[in-house]
Amino acid sequence: MKPAARTGADRRDGPERSCVVTRAVKAPDDLIRFVVGPDGVLTPDLRRKLPGRGVWASLSAGAVNEAIRRKAFERSLKTKVVVPADLAATIDALMLRDALQALAMANKAGLVQAGFAKVEAMIGSGRCAAVIEASDGAEDGQRKIGQALKRAAIARESDGLKVRNIPIVAIFAAADLELALGRAHVIHAALAPGPAAEGFLSRWRRLVRYRTDDAGAIEPDNPADPDEADEFTTEAAGPKAVGPKA
Repeated sequence: MKPAARTGADRRDGPERSCVVTRAVKAPDDLIRFVVGPDGVLTPDLRRKLPGRGVWASLSAGAVNEAIRRKAFERSLKTKVVVPADLAATIDALMLRDALQALAMANKAGLVQAGFAKVEAMIGSGRCAAVIEASDGAEDGQRKIGQALKRAAIARESDGLKVRNIPIVAIFAAADLELALGRAHVIHAALAPGPAAEGFLSRWRRLVRYRTDDAGAIEPDNPADPDEADEFTTEAAGPKAVGPKA
């Protein structure tokens, strides 16, 4: 038996919201919230805490650009609003800064080791939650880190342990890593497990999803009636209605 279709009331009262472009109903973590600022400019609310009526778009630069092209934000909010042409780029910069700040917090918590030898040792110890490589680092160093990861996987398998999938974070330039970690010449780093590490990885994954355009984030599968869709892509109850994370 197929589950009952979600009614308009269900969508308004539940934690999910609809993308202003696709009309698809998604969880808040799969969307970006926007509000109109005091100056009448559409403002991204990445932490979903700003006051005011919100409008939502899929977690995708392509979806944001498509919403601008279709004037979907203005139509959904039913008010005059200034939508910056570089909104998608602004969101990218904000998410990048947020991720680097989270990396700095993980470093302050003692969870980051920098330098090839230390990264290799942490991989071998089995305590590596993630490897961080500068996007502009040498290919030879990346190859050697890859070999260290393979050796660690073979060792775990030979010991009868489950092979762990260690993510490789490679979207930050060396200059960004140096600034976040407060040290010079950072090309390789390793992240130990911990809450601060998870906070960083969560922001990194979100930024990657935003840049790579989630599948189905732009074209709607089943276009809805425009008037009905506008009603459900906004929320009048404020950001607390979606249960923002602390």
